[in-house]
Amino acid sequence: MSAPSARNEVSGYAGDRRPASVAELVEGSPFIGYGYAYPHKTAYRLLPRPRSLAEVWAGEDRSRASLYVHVPFCAVRCGFCNLFTQKHPPAELPGRWLDTLSAQIDAVADAIPDARFARWAIGGGTPTLLEPAALERVFAELERRWPIDFAATPGSVETSPETVTDERLAVLEARGTERISIGIQSFFAEELRALGRPQAVSLGEQALDRIRARRFPVLNIDLIYGIAGQTPASFTAAIDRALAWAPEQLYLYPLYQRPLTGLGRRERSWDDQRLACLRAGRDHLRARGYVQVSMRMFRKPGAAETGAEAGAGKPDYCCQADGMIGLGVGARSYTRALHYSEDWAVGSAGIREIIGAWIDRPPASLGEARYGFELDADEQRRRWLIQSLLQSEGLALADYRERFASEATSDFAELGELLDHGLLERAADRLIPSDRGLEWADAIAPWLYSDSVRAASRDFELR
Repeated sequence: MSAPSARNEVSGYAGDRRPASVAELVEGSPFIGYGYAYPHKTAYRLLPRPRSLAEVWAGEDRSRASLYVHVPFCAVRCGFCNLFTQKHPPAELPGRWLDTLSAQIDAVADAIPDARFARWAIGGGTPTLLEPAALERVFAELERRWPIDFAATPGSVETSPETVTDERLAVLEARGTERISIGIQSFFAEELRALGRPQAVSLGEQALDRIRARRFPVLNIDLIYGIAGQTPASFTAAIDRALAWAPEQLYLYPLYQRPLTGLGRRERSWDDQRLACLRAGRDHLRARGYVQVSMRMFRKPGAAETGAEAGAGKPDYCCQADGMIGLGVGARSYTRALHYSEDWAVGSAGIREIIGAWIDRPPASLGEARYGFELDADEQRRRWLIQSLLQSEGLALADYRERFASEATSDFAELGELLDHGLLERAADRLIPSDRGLEWADAIAPWLYSDSVRAASRDFELR
């Protein structure tokens, strides 16, 4: 059964028909689907056999992986959200989840004892929905099995206005968390209501005050554009409100209507509004000295660099080249040749079912990959290409050549079309997205998906 949407959840094209050319692509919408990773989880399936993680990671560089812990709980679920998260979990559920997480850490560490991490992140969901003692236990369980110096390694934690308390922030500060990311989305009550986010504006402002009262080098604020009734002027006004806290990073997210979410039931076209807001927000931030890193991310000059951008003295990490160890139901892990996770859902019933099944898993099975996507040589090249073109630094042709012993422009004729239409520009031995190319990143990425990924995503039963 295909996803219940006029547009496929991943490929984004009506009837799943891929535009035949860039000329046809740019006649459509720039807002096809949130491009951030390849392949999307809707391409994952049960593997032919369960594979031990010792086998999966045997040929990988384990010296600079990324560590991610997914906390699948939220106090509320916003109308636009399709993240893997359960709202209002029963009181005992986070504790049971944490017990299973502990067992998973043991199983994964037994399989990959020599893993070392170049960065770490705790996301969700809302990690700070956990009580302070439970949040501290997450850190303690991780360092029980791996020699992690959290303070010396770039680390990020997601939070929300309703869960930012001094007690939780104290735990994160004591652990040396470098980056706090908070989803404010808007500073205007009418826009928050339109998003289906029951949050007082003052709650977000108070949360930002609490964060800034502590020693976190990087504050990221998420804002959304494309909200009903929003204009470019009101969006830049929201950005100005955010700038009052001098965030080191801002993420500007387009609003998407996704199946099985609160806003997914609404049908209207608002591409012009979103594009106008994106351009206004981009130009507004650039005029204030912020640097555009991707379609969504803007960084304040001089701010501490995090994650893949970690500077001197910190372990290097490259999203395209290095692997991720994901822990907790809802996390994805990847090596060069295998991406794996648990089953995935968007609807509340499906998420509850998957979380319950994971909590009840036999501990031995937590050290296996059972569900995922195997990347052959073509898919590995394609992933490198897509992940590179989503960033303003673009595709380093020499790095691609060294990795794959071939030329990207020969492997992918589509690059010539993107150059001819001004979506990419050549800068020495690098192909970088133009301003228009970054605007169209969420359409270019799915246009570059392989036929097999597109077919698997089309046939995924969304629940």
